[in-house]
Amino acid sequence: MSFTRRDFMKTTGAGIMVCGLPCIQQAGFIEKSESPNKKSFQFAIAGYSFLKFNLDQSLSMMQRLGIYHLALKDFHLPLNSSQEEIDRTLAKMNSSGVSPYGVGPIYMKTEVEADQAFSYAKKAGVSLVIGVPNYELLPYVEKKIKAYDIRLAIHNHGPDIQLYPSVDDIWNNIKSRDQRMGICMDIGHTTRLGLDPVTTFLKYKDRIFDIHIWDCDKPKKKGWCVEGGRGIIDFPRFFKALKKADYRGTCSLEYAKDMTDPLPGMAESFGYFNGVLAGLNV
Repeated sequence: MSFTRRDFMKTTGAGIMVCGLPCIQQAGFIEKSESPNKKSFQFAIAGYSFLKFNLDQSLSMMQRLGIYHLALKDFHLPLNSSQEEIDRTLAKMNSSGVSPYGVGPIYMKTEVEADQAFSYAKKAGVSLVIGVPNYELLPYVEKKIKAYDIRLAIHNHGPDIQLYPSVDDIWNNIKSRDQRMGICMDIGHTTRLGLDPVTTFLKYKDRIFDIHIWDCDKPKKKGWCVEGGRGIIDFPRFFKALKKADYRGTCSLEYAKDMTDPLPGMAESFGYFNGVLAGLNV
């Protein structure tokens, strides 16, 4: 089945692109609502998308988008926060209908930083740390996973840094370790390495706990973020693979094209993603 951007516009109508952001919810693109073609995975937002905004502003944008799951970043809730500070933040999120599905990405270069990351996750009441521990720290991090019974999803970063550039590299370093040590697969960075996100997902799907989704304009290092449907990633094929595999994790938009004004691009991306799902026959 071939499902193009033009097909998406026919399926959902062009109104979402032109009627203004408040119409997103009126158009039915609400994460909490049921649909005839219910997806097994959840759409979410990676906190990094809101780098330039405080928590109140970020929650307001999430409400307008109709997305209610967030990966908390430390610029919204510092890693050294007290339990009282964390509880206040969680209460604010709850009042907006938003819940944290995990924390991170958190970089861990020392045992102290690993201790802090897992303690932070426990205080926040989440069961997933999206992290980037140094290679030599993996044995210690594995002990933390066992002690806290909290999963770790290691994030790949493509050609930009040498630490976990690809999902293959993550797998080679975790395959013999605790099953709760897994992968946060970033499909944009995977594409920038010239690799196929679908093939990569199918190879490692049993250890993929979180997926960062964003469209990419080129299959090379210079490739970067564009609105969903405007780049080269075959999202119909990708989402179809996720549904056939009954993927139960999160698909978290990490939008970095315009971090000073991300809402229009995020709205277009989620509109496109929902349109793709509506057009799939699986």
